[in-house]
Amino acid sequence: MNNIIASSGYTLPVFACASSIAALFRLQNRKINDEIYLDLVEPSTIITVPINQVVKIHQNKSLAITESNPGDNLDLTRNTPIWVIVELKKRNHNQTQIVIKGGEGVGKQIHNGFKDAIYFYAEKLLKYNLQFYLTSTEKIIVTIILPEGKKLAKQTSNESFGIVQGLSLLGTSGIARPLSTISQLHNCQKELQKKSQETDTLVFCLGENGLFVAKKIGIHSQNIIKTANWIGPLLIMAGAERINSILLFGYHGKLIKLAGGIFNTHHHLADGRLEVLITHGVKVGLPPKNLQSLFKCQTAEDALNFLRKLDKETNNQWGNKIYQSIAETIDKKAQAYINKHVSFNVTIGSILFKRDRTIVVSSSTGKFLLKKLIQV
Repeated sequence: MNNIIASSGYTLPVFACASSIAALFRLQNRKINDEIYLDLVEPSTIITVPINQVVKIHQNKSLAITESNPGDNLDLTRNTPIWVIVELKKRNHNQTQIVIKGGEGVGKQIHNGFKDAIYFYAEKLLKYNLQFYLTSTEKIIVTIILPEGKKLAKQTSNESFGIVQGLSLLGTSGIARPLSTISQLHNCQKELQKKSQETDTLVFCLGENGLFVAKKIGIHSQNIIKTANWIGPLLIMAGAERINSILLFGYHGKLIKLAGGIFNTHHHLADGRLEVLITHGVKVGLPPKNLQSLFKCQTAEDALNFLRKLDKETNNQWGNKIYQSIAETIDKKAQAYINKHVSFNVTIGSILFKRDRTIVVSSSTGKFLLKKLIQV
């Protein structure tokens, strides 16, 4: 355990952990102050987290509430309450001592038997911190509740990646990385500058899923930059650094925005995805009645599913035509965006994948660049 730092800028698992400790303290009649100390584990640092409320709701159950504070970040979970109910029981020999469950508002993983969307770091954090307050004969059941989880999840792309009914408790660290702030852009720019000295071809991965898919298909890490939503400024910098070619690699619901001239893809700032799909539907000749159906889709994933279903029913290739048109437009728009700011021609290719991380479409240049990258 290292130094103590201020209580700000943390991921959801940290606040769930603080609520868990406070609820356990209430059952054990320990003194509870206005804040709880805990170890982030990743990184190993002691922090304090304010506690909003703690109450005993049963002889062996208590509830504690904290409030999310993601720090300097455009995060929709800011100020959302995190409730945790802890049930204290007698432990039988060899029983699991700490059981962690997802309650209301915690998402479920479609592709993993509807298992609670509570990932490795969250479990590790809670178990590490709670173990110090339990005797060998005590067992606790920790139920995490996000009262606003279902509502907030509708504003995310969670469902596109197989998380339904709420938010997920993920992350590999307790510190909330500001993926949408200027500091994150500066970090990406530094990484780009460094890698431009090592290679003339870069792969811009939009977020963790882009990173996962790129590595899975064999792209070397020296070519990869995780861009988050800062596509525009990084394209300009790539031109300034004389990068010869860039492969844009991302979830279709994100990357599609570039075809509409939107070069900061954060959902708080702009959307336009369905408008792009409809525009390209008109371009390739999609019948008016199908355009109307496309217009009624709620998400980009719904639109993709509609087009694939339509192709099967009509024995046509509308979906492929539309997405191929979008991919080629992304390349052209990105090149034009660079040329507007920098007098250097950068070859741009794009690859779009869907929520199950399989590729939807590659532009012609995207296919060429991918082949080149994998052969290196």
